[in-house]
Amino acid sequence: MKAWTATTLVAASAACMATENGGSIYPHGAENYMTGALPPPGLYGQVFASHYRADRLMDGDGNRVPVDFSVRASAIAPRIVWVPGQKFLGGDIVLHAIAPLVDLKVGVNGSAQAKSGLGDMTFGTGIGYHYSPEWHVVYALDIYAPTGRYDRNDLANIGRNYWAVEPVIAISRVKPDGLNLDFKAMWAINTRNRDTGYRSGQELHADYAIGWGVSPHWVAGVGGYLYKQITDDKQDGQTLPGRRGQAFAIGPSVKYDSGKGWFLTLKWQKEFAVENRAAGDAFWLKAAFPLK
Repeated sequence: MKAWTATTLVAASAACMATENGGSIYPHGAENYMTGALPPPGLYGQVFASHYRADRLMDGDGNRVPVDFSVRASAIAPRIVWVPGQKFLGGDIVLHAIAPLVDLKVGVNGSAQAKSGLGDMTFGTGIGYHYSPEWHVVYALDIYAPTGRYDRNDLANIGRNYWAVEPVIAISRVKPDGLNLDFKAMWAINTRNRDTGYRSGQELHADYAIGWGVSPHWVAGVGGYLYKQITDDKQDGQTLPGRRGQAFAIGPSVKYDSGKGWFLTLKWQKEFAVENRAAGDAFWLKAAFPLK
């Protein structure tokens, strides 16, 4: 996933990197079609698989930083979703957990490092509503735990080394023979990295997908993400201005629904309008299926 939740991009050219070392706790663009459509009560599995690659670091004006840089990150992230059949405020309660397995390679100016293992895990709960046969919404709160391996002196890290809390709203319009819309908006509130004294700024971001039902089983369209950092980073309590990041990504996206309770989505997305971050592209695969 976009260097997955676990990736610290790089310590080089730190003066132009938004958030700590230019990374984020959330894998931008991870979600696709059906993100806000809560399934019926039961236990479900999902698997996210991705490959992200970037060879450019961008400054605050959107210009390329003159540094020899590359990152390659592949991830497989199993997710458990439980809808227990209990109601709260008229909606269906949902709980979930994600455990990303990450393989990361980073290179800067002739130096390189690779790591693999468990990244930062996500735990969350929410309430889902079905406002009509077409419109569905989930309101949720996710918590990111620093379970990934981290060393402040390393070039590549598969953990961020801090906790984060993220309110979420996910909206889906599901129509097999018409317009499909998905929008998952999030607000990441990061805590301080205790090893570095660095606190990354707050981040607003959203995954989206827009498609058309071309048959009972297939939806085709585009998808990606939007990202904007809204507060400054801080180091040992001191504000670091001029480092806020932004990005926009878009690319083709398709969904196959088996009609038997499981579906697949596939997406490629390329990043544009990037500031104070790495710029690249990513492939995403998502599989969702009932477990019992």
